[in-house]
Formats: sequence, structure tokens, C-alpha cells
Amino acid sequence: MNYDRILIRYGELSTKGRNRKIFVDKLRKTIQKALVHFPNTKIEAKRERMYVLLNGESPEEIIPLLKNIFGIQSFSPAMKLEREIDTIKEAALNMVSSIYNEGDTFKISARRADKSFSLDTGEINYLFGSHLLKNIPGLKVDVKNPVINVQIEVRSEAVYLSCENIAGAGGLPAGTSGKAMLMLSGGLDSPVAGYLTMKRGLELEGVHFFSPPFTSERAKQKVIDLSSKLANMNGGHFVLHIVPFTEIQQLIHKQIPENYTMTATRRLMLRITDELSKRQEALAIVTGESLGQVASQTLESMHAINDVTNTPILRPLIAVDKTDIIDIAKNIETHDISIRPYEDCCTVFVPSSPKTKPKKEKVQYYESFVDFEPMIKEAVEKTETIILKRDIILNSADTMDSLF
Repeated sequence: MNYDRILIRYGELSTKGRNRKIFVDKLRKTIQKALVHFPNTKIEAKRERMYVLLNGESPEEIIPLLKNIFGIQSFSPAMKLEREIDTIKEAALNMVSSIYNEGDTFKISARRADKSFSLDTGEINYLFGSHLLKNIPGLKVDVKNPVINVQIEVRSEAVYLSCENIAGAGGLPAGTSGKAMLMLSGGLDSPVAGYLTMKRGLELEGVHFFSPPFTSERAKQKVIDLSSKLANMNGGHFVLHIVPFTEIQQLIHKQIPENYTMTATRRLMLRITDELSKRQEALAIVTGESLGQVASQTLESMHAINDVTNTPILRPLIAVDKTDIIDIAKNIETHDISIRPYEDCCTVFVPSSPKTKPKKEKVQYYESFVDFEPMIKEAVEKTETIILKRDIILNSADTMDSLF
């Protein structure tokens, strides 16, 4: 079928008031970035709808890219037609015939935004439904659960015809809720936390703590691969900061009592992430913590760890069960990467009996014997920053080829 455009529906964006234009403009720019390799496309953004004009580009190649863009509730390959009954009839018949399989059911879903059109909604449904039944043998009506839903939208400038609704990612466009830093380990939780916060319009940059030789290049690669997946959900762009953490981690285990080393480690990680957030002008820090899942995620532990910063800590998984986290990870295709058997610095230095109810005053006391500030500054200065782009990732079999 020769579709000439893709019709995009806003979903939640439609509830916005006077600032709707800001959200629509962000979505338009995100789609433009995603379609950079389709130079003939043009985007028309209107108050209630957005249209990707194909101008000869393949809808089959563009559709997978649109599925991952937050802010799109659903979209449909469509045709723009003149407001002539016979023209619409012919186009509807051709469209349904091209996708019809024996035994398929259908219905007509008419929407008459322009009330001056000669037919009302019921008349449109009857006229075009009858035309299809007469000309496609075996086609049957099912108004509740049809295989083919012929959507006819009558507007003042034209009629838009489509037969397929494709679910989008929902949520809000990237960047409409500000920027935050994601503490990204190699596990299951933090990529899922990143996905959920990006869905709410946050632009994220990842922070990963790397402790060679205790953690391997394969562990680092695992985090880069996870960042590649997040790039596909972050408007085609993701920045990953890899922090050298070996010296700090060794000093913690030398100077801090063993059952408090995990608490001190998390505090130092948070202090470094806080410094990076200031440098990158981020307004919050995102973690993959789930209440009670491990020793560092008890309420007492989080209270003791949070003490080092006033920056808001966002924990989208705080009340989510592990099984639900695994299900989301599978859906966003990070699960198989996360379960690769390469340990990060949070797992190789785990004490035998970590404190589950640490006292803030005690960890402050233990840390007071060490001046960590110069080491924090050095770690921030030596942080490696990697930028991952959607267009390079999609054309690369090896994720390392996507870095520049």
C-alpha cells in the first residue's frame, strides 16, 4: 500500500494546557533525530496530531524507530485524501484489499472533526462498510474485536485514512521533565529504573563505577551495551560516564570496618555522582533501589547513604517486586545483557556480613579519619565520557563500534 504519511497520536500530551506546544515541539525534535537517515521525510506538528510525511521513504523502515519514542501513544500509516466520496471509497477498498486475509473481520471507525462534511458519522460507517462488503468476498463485520479497523478521520483540510493502530511507547517526550544522572550498574534494576524515568520525560546520563583489575573489561562492555539499549529509548542519544573507582574502593576496605564498607561505598558513589550532576547541570539522581531487596536498600541504609547529598534521589523501583523488574527488563531487551556473568564493583567487594541497619553517625565517624575529598575530585576529573548514538548503534554488530 502506498502510504504517504504516518499519523501520530499524542496520548498524555493531549492533557497539557497552555504549555502543550513545548511538549509537542520536543516530540517533533526527537522524531527528527530518530529519522536522520530518512532525509525526504518532513514533520508536520499540529495541536491534536503530528504527521510524518514520507515523500517516498519506506514506512516499514520508519515504524520500528517510532515505537521506541516516548511521547507517542499510538501511530498509523495513513493516506491524505481529498474530501470526495468516490476517492475515499476507492482508497479504502485498495487499502483493505492489500492486507485482507481470508476470514478477516472489519469495522469502520469514523471521526468527523469537521461537522460541515456532507455525511455524519453513522452515514460514513454505513456507506463505506457497505462498499467494502460488496467488493471483498468473505469479509465480515465485527464491531467489538475486528481484525481490520478502517479509520476515517474527516478534517477541514482533508480526509485521513488508515487501517492499523501501532502502539507507541507512551509517556512524555525526552527532556520535557529535565535532566538526571542514572547510577548504572551492570545488573537488572538500574536499566529498568532508567527506562521508567525516561518514560516520564527525563533526559538521563549514566554514571558507572569501574574498578580494574577487580572488574573486567567485559563488565565495562556490559554497561556500554546496556547504555546502547537506553540510547534507543532516550531520543537516540545517551551519555555514559565511567568513573575510576579502584583507589577509593581499596581505601574504604582498608580504613572502614567491614560491616560498614558497603554503606561507605554507596555514600562515596553518591558524592561522586552528585559532583557529576552539578557539572552536567542535572537536577536529580536516579537509582535502581527496591525497598528491602538487599542490605543497602533497607530504609535505614538509604537514610544513612542519603545523608551526603541534598540532590533529589529518584527511586522508581522502590515498591516493585523483583519478578516485575525482570519482566520489564525482558520487554525492553536489557535482561539478557544484565545477566551476563561479569561482576561490577558493587558485587566483588561485598562484605560477608553487611550492616542492614547502619547508623548515620557511625559511618560519619569512620569516614572522618580519611580525607576523601581529593580522591573524589580526582575521580571526577578522570571520568571517561562515552556518547552513544542511535544511528551508529543500529548499524553496528559490535556495540564498541558505536562509540566515538
